[in-house]
Amino acid sequence: MLTVCASIPAGGVRFAVAAEPVSEPGKQMAIVIDDFGNGNPGTQEMLKLPVKITVAVMPFMPKTQKDAEEAHRLGHDVIVHMPMEPNKGAKSWLGPGAITADLSDEEIRKRVEEAIDNVPYAIGMNNHMGSKITADERIMRIVLTVCKERGLFFLDSRTTFKTVVPKMTKEVGVPLVSNDVFLDDLYTESHISKQIGLARKHLESHDSCIVIGHVGPAGKKLAAVLSQSIPSMESDAHITFTKLPGLLAPLIGDPFILPNP
Repeated sequence: MLTVCASIPAGGVRFAVAAEPVSEPGKQMAIVIDDFGNGNPGTQEMLKLPVKITVAVMPFMPKTQKDAEEAHRLGHDVIVHMPMEPNKGAKSWLGPGAITADLSDEEIRKRVEEAIDNVPYAIGMNNHMGSKITADERIMRIVLTVCKERGLFFLDSRTTFKTVVPKMTKEVGVPLVSNDVFLDDLYTESHISKQIGLARKHLESHDSCIVIGHVGPAGKKLAAVLSQSIPSMESDAHITFTKLPGLLAPLIGDPFILPNP
């Protein structure tokens, strides 16, 4: 069993996360849904999926607290969906409290700490956008140092080929999991179904697969496709759906795999 423990400074929460890999051999899939916290379409549908998921909640949004608390109440895991600057796009797209490349070390630390404090029950963090930041060793060292201090693991969404997250998590000593397939980079049910097919194919040669989707423009379509697909994946493909902590140990050091081949 892998146990991740954290002691949070005064005003925070003390918690322990126990990651228990499935005892019998089998294929495992973890579903991560990003962009909670802003009342986006698909929010309620995702929370009602027939399996437990990992809910990535953006900090400082109108429904950050509500979404995190409801997800926790329903037995889903909560992580901080940390806004990070991309290589292309306006900073205004990121939302409040974003990590940008022009910030000082002190301001980066402050923003990461405040974001963690703002998302109740968070046990991990992943990047919202962030192709510029997740390729920056200076910034990711600070981000991951705070994660280590708070007992959070990090999920690398792998929005860039140049990610330094695997290297830096090893250096800092933070448990790492990494995205394998984006489900909804195009907003159609046919494309989402195709991506689920890619995830199933990935499991033909791997023991586990992490998939990322979103609430938002395609949120209801994604929830509908997942609701239809999960029963057959469980019965026909014998896939076990797990939450991210259950994959922490197996995926540390896993080779780089493109999110969208």
